[in-house]
Amino acid sequence: MSSRPLPQDPAVRALIAQARRAQLTRRSLLAGAGAGASALTLAACSTGGGQAKPTAAADDSANDKTLNWANWAAYIDEDDAGNYPTLVAFEEETGISVNYEVAVDDNNTYYGKVKDQLALGQDIGADTVCLTDWMVSRWIRLGYTQELDHANIPNIANLAPALENPGFDPGRVHSLPWQGGFAGICWNTEKVPGGLASVQDLWNAELKGRVGVLSEMRDTMGLIMLENGVDIAGDWGDAEYDAAIEILDEQVANGQIRNIKGNSYLEDLKSEDTLAAICWSGDITVLNAEAGDKWQFAIPDAGGTLWNDNFLIPIGSPRKTNAETLMNYYYEPEVAAEVAAWVNFITPVVGAQEAASAIDPELAENQLIFPNADTLSTAHIFRALSGAEEQKYQTQFQQILLGS
Repeated sequence: MSSRPLPQDPAVRALIAQARRAQLTRRSLLAGAGAGASALTLAACSTGGGQAKPTAAADDSANDKTLNWANWAAYIDEDDAGNYPTLVAFEEETGISVNYEVAVDDNNTYYGKVKDQLALGQDIGADTVCLTDWMVSRWIRLGYTQELDHANIPNIANLAPALENPGFDPGRVHSLPWQGGFAGICWNTEKVPGGLASVQDLWNAELKGRVGVLSEMRDTMGLIMLENGVDIAGDWGDAEYDAAIEILDEQVANGQIRNIKGNSYLEDLKSEDTLAAICWSGDITVLNAEAGDKWQFAIPDAGGTLWNDNFLIPIGSPRKTNAETLMNYYYEPEVAAEVAAWVNFITPVVGAQEAASAIDPELAENQLIFPNADTLSTAHIFRALSGAEEQKYQTQFQQILLGS
């Protein structure tokens, strides 16, 4: 396992600390994309059942020292000139030239763009892409990912043990976490001085017409189901989901919920069109930096959702070893800590907290980046859905989203 020295220059440390305070996350940068970018489509929900699985492309990494990485916006460290410092260092160390493309605006819309090529085993123009657990599960189920060679990723030993054997990819044969986070609730502390403790509090009369929820089905429905006492990681079915969708439908119909949005939900919070919302954890750090430190994030009393975005290698990529080399680099604790200082989401890399402490002790204590066991015990992973369940539940959710 390789090791990188921590920056000793006080100016460098200050730059990283400043980046932590004034970061832009992938979701906030995409705020201008609006509801259209995050709209769910039936085509994107296609399960692809019955198709023969495609064959992996031959690896030409030995002859081709390039790499295409598709990711979400502002989901990596970035300097004022628009460069990605850790990625620049990777290129210098390995000789691999990386084309970092902000290509993912939403799990479903990205899948809708590439699913036909994936089904044919074609190169989609990305040698690695970072997608959320449930979407990675779909790609694996349909045979759209290549198996990882762990011999090329020795730093996989630094993967947090809790993430080693997810139900959708036991042993991490096809995927490796990039960053993670929580979905919970937030509120404007000036307008809601008493704060909020539960999803039920979002339905308070004084917030009528000023509540936002996420267009990410698993987060919004997951929080409502948790409020109903459902173990979203356990054994539940149509009855539990239908009970929650009825609550969502009612709150939209009666005007309590103003908007159901993806990346643009932060704009509603900034403008105070919404005063409270179901939201993503790291984004509230950014909102406070951009709009005056008047927002509070909390995991609801009944629990929040926990998600991860993961590296995977598309079935048609001809640069598999290059992609694995990149993954290995970002699993060096010092590199992971540098990224965490910018994005304020949960790093999956063991040792990154200690490395972060050497940069900024306050950063290392941030529960949104380095949650302890108590914090993690309040968060739950939405269980994997079958293709039929996903089609049904997404369609029900979409009907409400389109009518909101």
